[in-house]
Formats: sequence, C-alpha cells, structure tokens
Amino acid sequence: MTRQLEDTAEPSPIGAGRLAGIDRRSAIDAVRLRIGMAISLGLLKPGERLPDQEDVALGLSVSPITARRALASLAEQGVVVRRRGRAGGTFVADSPPTDVLAELSASPAESQAVNRLVDRRLLFECAVTHYAAINATAEQLDELERLTRDMAESSDWSDYHRGDEQFHQLVGTASGLGTAVEVYHEALADLYAYFIPYPIELLHKSNCDHVALVAALRAGNGSEAVEIARKHVDILHRTMFMGLADGRAEAGAHG
Repeated sequence: MTRQLEDTAEPSPIGAGRLAGIDRRSAIDAVRLRIGMAISLGLLKPGERLPDQEDVALGLSVSPITARRALASLAEQGVVVRRRGRAGGTFVADSPPTDVLAELSASPAESQAVNRLVDRRLLFECAVTHYAAINATAEQLDELERLTRDMAESSDWSDYHRGDEQFHQLVGTASGLGTAVEVYHEALADLYAYFIPYPIELLHKSNCDHVALVAALRAGNGSEAVEIARKHVDILHRTMFMGLADGRAEAGAHG
C-alpha cells in the first residue's frame, strides 16, 4: 500500500491538514524538505550517492515525477549534484548552501503534529500486534520472517523502507481485525509520509526489533510482542526529525 503522491496543486501529506499545526506543502516541497533535513542532520553525508530516481520515489512513497522534479530543484540550488556516465547519479553536494538547507526545515508546529501521529500509530500498533499473536497464520509468519531477511540485506534506505512498510502492513493484516486493518494502514501511511533518509546501518539495527517481534509472534507470546512493538514505535518520538536536531539519533529510526 505505497502511496504515490502526485505533483499537483493539492497539498502533500506534509501539509494535508489532517492534524492541526501541519504546514501546507506541495508534494515536491515535501520531498525537498525530507532530503534537505537528512543532509542538515548529517544522515546523508557530503558526496553520498542517492538511490536512483525511481528508488527515491518508492522509498519516499511519492510519484516518479515528483521525485524527479524535487531532485532537479535541489540540483539547481546546489544541494545535490548530478553526474553522468557509468559512475554517475545524484550525489549530496560537498558543500550544500547553508541558507538553502536552513529553509528546508520543519516548523515547531509540524513537529508537534507528527508527535501526535506517532502516538496514534502507537495505539494501533499495540492493538494489531496483540491480535496478530493470536491470529497470524504460519504462512504470514514465514512471510514476515522473509521480510526481515530482506531488510537485513538492504543496501540503502529506499530498499529498506519498502520492506519495512510491507512488514508492518502484514502485521496489521495478520491481526484479522477486519476493516480496522485499513484504518491502521492509513495511520502507517500518514506517518511514513514524514520519514527521512537514514544511514543503512541504523536501519539494520532497527530491523532487530522486527526479528524479535516475529519470534514473539511465533511463540504466541502476545504480551512480549506488544512490548516490542510499543518500544519500536515509541522511539520515533526521539528519532524522527523532531528529535534529531539536538543530535540524539538512535537506532530505531524507521519502523
């Protein structure tokens, strides 16, 4: 259920107004902000190669045209550089303009609103995990385990994000909670619209929670599974962009 944000005049989820305090931004500006913040916070390093344009789109849950135009805009402003040839691609500039990066930041109101999205997901996550421990089939558990292996082998944040989204969607489906699963999936998508690129080594550490969760679900240990899920989501209060500016990035950054 990857949401594809189109390049229209309509606001993106970073600005959809679903929660009071979220600024209104175009889909292109939302992508610019997410990449710019990752650079400002040191999560994307000078000279680091970004995934291919199509993978950036998939990793950030936007349309390919939105990703292309956002990257083109960042290139025009000197935040990223594009190189041709076999070793080409899009790279973080060696010295991105500080004034441009300063503009690519979330407002305090946005940070507060995203904290509310984290809390909403936290409630849903505990509920679906409890029922997944009761209702998950052997096939679903096998697929969850396969996804953890895929994430462990991911080489960049875009590939990891796609596996992460599939993993949590499947936990929701495995709960067997009927139409409530769709509401959970919507809460996931709303929050995923704010995730920013992270170093793959941090994401691999976050995947350890997924592995532990599958083990608890296989054992039918609902209380342990719920506690793993609770901690996995609660840490987003400190590791999404609203908690990173003071340098407190932690391993459970995306999940």
